[in-house]
This record gives sequence, structure tokens and C-alpha cells, in this order.
Amino acid sequence: MAWLYAEYIADELLRTGRLIPVSTLEFRAGRDTLALTIYLADAAGELPGIRVVSQLDEWLSLTAYGHPWRDWVDTRFLELGEAARERPGGEDADLALARAAWRWLDRTELYATNLDPALPPGPHREGPPAVDENSRVWTPAWELGLPLGHLAMHLF
Repeated sequence: MAWLYAEYIADELLRTGRLIPVSTLEFRAGRDTLALTIYLADAAGELPGIRVVSQLDEWLSLTAYGHPWRDWVDTRFLELGEAARERPGGEDADLALARAAWRWLDRTELYATNLDPALPPGPHREGPPAVDENSRVWTPAWELGLPLGHLAMHLF
């Protein structure tokens, strides 16, 4: 039930932000990335009882640009997997659903605007390079979903 609740919260945050049409793969990438963040951040196993607003700061820091989100996801899955092996019955359905979402996010690539352009050569550059919205690259779904989820939380 915890995974479904995390997915519901993520869906509501993205719908409220109205950043992208609901029927797109980009929306799914944002929803699944945000749901995975919400689910994996719940170290105490209290997700169904939390108030969303009280957790936004933590989720924002986890999805912030430059945070090693992918490494954090791998670490949390290892921790949760070890805990599941110690319990009778092993891995629960929530963890299995979260792993399935992660497999989709990690293995699926979307053709999207290049948000990480190379710096122009030369000593005369000032500030970061501008993003060329016409420059598109194949991007893992989670790399596109991460800024979408982060921005949706800011707009909430």
C-alpha cells in the first residue's frame, strides 16, 4: 500500500503543477521518479500516515540538481532488500512495485531537450551556457523525471 500511496502523492503533485500533459511518457517519468523518491525516503515505514507538506523539504533536497539521486536510490534499494531478507516472507509487494518502476525509469530513454549542454570553448565565457531547446538527446527517463518532480514540488 505504501508504493501506491507514494504514486498517488506524486501524481497529485505533478497534476497540480500542470507542467506536462498527463498522457505522456514524460509525465510517467516524472510521476515514477517522484514516487520512488517519496517511497524510498520513508525510512520509518510510516508513509500512509504522513502529511505531505511536512515532507516536501526532504523530497526537494533529494531531487535537487547535483544531488547524487541515482546512487541514493541504489543505496536505499540495498538497505530495503537486506531488511526484507531478514523478515519472514521476504520482499513485500510495495518493494517489488518500486523495483519495477526503477527498472522502467533506468532502462527507458526519452527523446528530450538537452538540459546539460557542453560549455562553449574559450576564456571569454560568462556564466552557464544557455539551453538550446532545439537540441535534443536520448535521456534516461529518471533524468528527465527528476527535474519535473522537483519543479512540481516547488509549484505545489
